[in-house]
Amino acid sequence: MTKPFDVSKFRKSITKSIDGLSVGFNDPTDWVSTGSYALNYLISGDFHKGIPLGKVTVFAGESGAGKSYFASGNIVKNAQDQGIFVVLIDSENALDESWLKALGVDTADDKLLKLSMCMIDDVAKTISEFMDGYKAMDEEERPKVLFVVDSLGMLLTPTDVKQFEAGDLKGDLGRKPKALTALVRNTVNMIGAYNVGIVATNHTYASQDPYNPDPNISGGCLTAGHKISMSDNTFKNIEEIVKEDSVITLNGNVAVAETFKFDDTEVFELELESGEVIQATAEHKFLVSATDNTLIWKTVGDLGEDDFILCN
Repeated sequence: MTKPFDVSKFRKSITKSIDGLSVGFNDPTDWVSTGSYALNYLISGDFHKGIPLGKVTVFAGESGAGKSYFASGNIVKNAQDQGIFVVLIDSENALDESWLKALGVDTADDKLLKLSMCMIDDVAKTISEFMDGYKAMDEEERPKVLFVVDSLGMLLTPTDVKQFEAGDLKGDLGRKPKALTALVRNTVNMIGAYNVGIVATNHTYASQDPYNPDPNISGGCLTAGHKISMSDNTFKNIEEIVKEDSVITLNGNVAVAETFKFDDTEVFELELESGEVIQATAEHKFLVSATDNTLIWKTVGDLGEDDFILCN
C-alpha cells in the first residue's frame, strides 16, 4: 500500500536543505503612512496603511515631484513614531539635518543611521551584511528596521568610477540598469519573511522616443541628430521637435506634450549591420523582433548582437 504524502516531513526537510527558504505566507503586519491618504490608498488599498515592512517600495517621479519629501521625510518620521529604526542612505548628498528636522525626523543616533553612499555595490553589501546579522538574532530580539535609499538614480557602478578616473565618460555600457535590477530582486527575497522594509526613490524623465511614449526611469533618450518621423511624412532632428508637433508612433499620430534636454546623461553607441550608428542612454528602449516573431521592448543594456531592431 502506498504511504500517504507527509507534508510536515517534506516541509522540514526542504527548509533544512535550502538556506534562506521561507515557508508559508508572509503578509505584511506593519505599515508606515506616507503622510498622504491618497498615496497610502494607491499603495496599500487603505487610507491609513502606506508602505509595508517586508517589501521593497520604489517612488519614481520627475525632479521636484516630492519623492524625498515623502520617502526621507514623512515616511522616516512616521516610522520613528512607530518605534522603527531607520537606516537612511543618501546617494545625492542632498539630505541636510536641518531639513530633516524641519519635517519632524529625529536625527538622534538611536533613532536614525544616516549613511552617504554612491556605489550600488556598497548599498547591496550594507543590506546583505545587515540581514545576515539580523537572521542570526533571536526572533524576539529583532528590531523593526526600515532602509531608505534616496536615490537609486544617482548610484554608480565600479565601471562609472574607473572610467571617470581615466577621463573617459562614455558610460558603463548598460551595467547600471542590470545592477539596480539585481539589487531590488535580491533584497525583495532577503527581507520577505522579516520586519525589515526598503523604500527607494528614482528619477523618471519624459520619453523622447515616439515609438515608446511612456515615461522612462533614470533616462531613456536619443542624442541630437536622430531623425523623428513626423505626421506629415517628413523628418525632424529630435532636438528640433517642439511642443505640439505631431509625430508618428505605433499608436498613430501623437502630439508632443513636452520636450526635455539632458546634458549630463551617460551615452554609448550601437553599430548596426547597415553601418548606422545610434547613440542613446542605457535605459533607452528599442522595439525588437523576438525569435517567435513577436515584438518586445529592450533597453540598450539588454540588447544582444543577434537582436533585430525595428526600423522605419
